[in-house]
Amino acid sequence: MKPCKILFVCPYPFDEAPSQRFRFEQYLNILEKEGYSFQLAPFLNLKAWKILYKSGNSAKKIGWLVISFIKRFILLFQLSAYEFIFIHREATPLGPPFFEWTIRFIWRKKIIYDFDDAIWLEDPNEKGSLKARIKWKTKVKNICKWSYKVSCGNEYLAEFAMKYNQSVVVNPTTIDTDYHKEIKISKSEKNVIGWTGTHSTLPYLKILLPVLDELTNEYEFELLVISNQKPDFDVPYMRFIPWSKSSEIDDLNKMDIGIMPLSDDIWSKGKCGFKLLQYVAIKKPIVASPVGVNKKLLLESGAGYSANNDKEWEDKLIKLLEDHDLRIKLGEKGQDYIKNHYSVISNKKNFLSLFK
Repeated sequence: MKPCKILFVCPYPFDEAPSQRFRFEQYLNILEKEGYSFQLAPFLNLKAWKILYKSGNSAKKIGWLVISFIKRFILLFQLSAYEFIFIHREATPLGPPFFEWTIRFIWRKKIIYDFDDAIWLEDPNEKGSLKARIKWKTKVKNICKWSYKVSCGNEYLAEFAMKYNQSVVVNPTTIDTDYHKEIKISKSEKNVIGWTGTHSTLPYLKILLPVLDELTNEYEFELLVISNQKPDFDVPYMRFIPWSKSSEIDDLNKMDIGIMPLSDDIWSKGKCGFKLLQYVAIKKPIVASPVGVNKKLLLESGAGYSANNDKEWEDKLIKLLEDHDLRIKLGEKGQDYIKNHYSVISNKKNFLSLFK
């Protein structure tokens, strides 16, 4: 098929949100080299994105949401040039799928529907809230039905999508290994246990604090937290670094051990293990909850250990804190695995198949 024009419909501004950066934005250069042309249409512009998740400014937030919905409506009259409409997660964060319905049944365009979380479920952090009710979670199955192809971050998500569409591609979240790489930097004499993620996933880290508190009785270490928001908890051994694109790789390389605790529930099973991919790509050993794709990554990569309870978390962290050579060995094994199975290059053909 001759390369054509693609419209990427997404929630956030370019180069700001991890899900977009690692689901499709890092493939844009590849699409260009293959002869495709494309345009990005984020729901939020940069100004709206910067205030939306901060406290206060309710009037401004409502104003930006109204503007964003108007822009989406106007976009509906500008779709004639595109053959594929790639929708990441959703066209609008609230309400019914009017945009997706119009694409499918009025314009009759080919929808590529992409998601990397169990977005048809209610987020545990929003359970029972007004926000949860107006997100219109039932639209996910309808968009799957209307799509030409569905791109899912892991097998669990694909199982859901296949109930409504037979053209489902498991398109894993991947790492650009030319960007994510080990860098030798000056570090603290203390071992550093590191965690990175957005504010929405900080509650998973919080459940691990009793284990880390206990470890401080015998071991000297630092807990490095890299996030877009400061945690709502503070402990003496924690250092918080605000996430920044310009310093992201340097900050990740400050870690000696990467961790990814999760609760064992159906929401967490939809997670695509992105934190682990980042740690392992830069040769860091890992300890993680074996939930969802984490279990597969831990088993196949050989880069670290699974931990099902507090005792296992404590034992595995002690093992890595005490053995520098083991950390090096596990990190090297993991990096090779990422290059072969979860890199942009290894997934290039799979991603391009979405537009065939």
